[in-house]
Amino acid sequence: MKVEHDTVYVNGVFAPALTKSRISVVNPATGQEFGTVPSCGAEDVDRAVGAARLAFDEGRWHEFSASERAKALDGFADELALRTDDFAHAITREAGFASAVTATSHVGVAIEFVRYYADLTRDSAEADVRWSALAHADVRIRRCPLGVVAVLVPWNIPLLGALSKIAAALAAGCTVVYKPSPETPLTGYLLAEAADAAGFPPGVINVIPADMAGSQHLVSHRDVDMVAFTGSTAVGRSIAQTCAADFRRYALELGGNAAAIVLDDAPLELVAPGLAMLGVALNNGQACIAQRRILVPRDRHDEIVAALAAAVAALPVGDPTDPTVIVGPLISAAHRERVLNHIRKAQAAGAVVVVGGGAPDRDGFFVEPTVLSNVTNDMHIAQEEVFGPVVCVIAYDTVEDAIRIAGDTEYGLSSSIWSADLERAELVARRLRVGSVYINGTMALDPAVPFGGFGDSGVGRELGPEGLDEYTEIQSIFVPAVG
Repeated sequence: MKVEHDTVYVNGVFAPALTKSRISVVNPATGQEFGTVPSCGAEDVDRAVGAARLAFDEGRWHEFSASERAKALDGFADELALRTDDFAHAITREAGFASAVTATSHVGVAIEFVRYYADLTRDSAEADVRWSALAHADVRIRRCPLGVVAVLVPWNIPLLGALSKIAAALAAGCTVVYKPSPETPLTGYLLAEAADAAGFPPGVINVIPADMAGSQHLVSHRDVDMVAFTGSTAVGRSIAQTCAADFRRYALELGGNAAAIVLDDAPLELVAPGLAMLGVALNNGQACIAQRRILVPRDRHDEIVAALAAAVAALPVGDPTDPTVIVGPLISAAHRERVLNHIRKAQAAGAVVVVGGGAPDRDGFFVEPTVLSNVTNDMHIAQEEVFGPVVCVIAYDTVEDAIRIAGDTEYGLSSSIWSADLERAELVARRLRVGSVYINGTMALDPAVPFGGFGDSGVGRELGPEGLDEYTEIQSIFVPAVG
């Protein structure tokens, strides 16, 4: 059934979009269009930002206490939870992620972000009071809401990325203009329905789908106090430059090129299935934290390659609505061609395709789960963020060599260490310049744990108290001591 939306969610109502342009929504498992939504331009963006500005400056939201904001977030989480099946169905259909994990990994975890920030807000103190001996005064250190926040997220985490930002922004007392990805806008409409049912004051949450032009207008809007973005490093750099020109804030979660360091004592039965899932199956390989570069001791190279290839070859590929399928399609035909081109370049440079390497003969935008061996870290395949179901095995001679290879990238988002000795693994982890290190594949987007990267992987942190701090300014109020 085709899904068509003609409205945007602005100022607490679903109103007809002003634009006549449309965005086509394509099912990557079939290659067929199954929906359309408005492609908002400057007019729709301006009214969404205007509603958020008014709600922040003059509306009821800025009068809400922390406990009242927490109660509103609780209601929002409840409404999101009521739509769990709808969200899971939409994400599987729009993004091609396996239905076997969508309801839990993409929906359930995202809703926990909202509940976490509700609890954090409810328990927060209004101010940290410090004594100033120089001023002979009590000083109230307050965290004030930053203002209007523009939230832009990619198709590979349509709800996780949205709620990690929206929940923190609302908990801080900000208002939001949320622009979902053009590939996954239907998830955005479900979020708007949940927000509407939760009864937020008008203008607190606004949802507008847009393509490139509308997105650029939103990012550059002078009434937007902060841009919270997840996506490519190239776009993130452009956003940073745009915001810096007006001294507006930004938080950027960008690309990754993770290295999985397999130490010489790592159990084969742990490494092979673990990296098949975290390197290939996770979001069909389309995840910034996917463990793509697998660094192995040279004297264990062949056995690890063989075991990994067997585990990857055994991953069920197919229709993501099939509950037995683990690996679905890539997001588009163009992206499939980019991934296949990465593989072809790697072969030309001397890499060996051990398993996979091509596109299966079926409808949709599929790439076979692929393991490449004989890879060196200077190859294009090892330096670029491939963003597909492809892992590269790179041999190293010493642990020092492995640490050097792992750090030989512009990114610093995540990495993993695999070892039978957890203490030794943690010592190696501490030497890596990345935001998150997963020992033996222990990985989770926990709402209480900050997430983000070093270097070209971004600026700022999401989740945890650190994620809340991104959406606040600090104010100091000096109250003279009496007597």
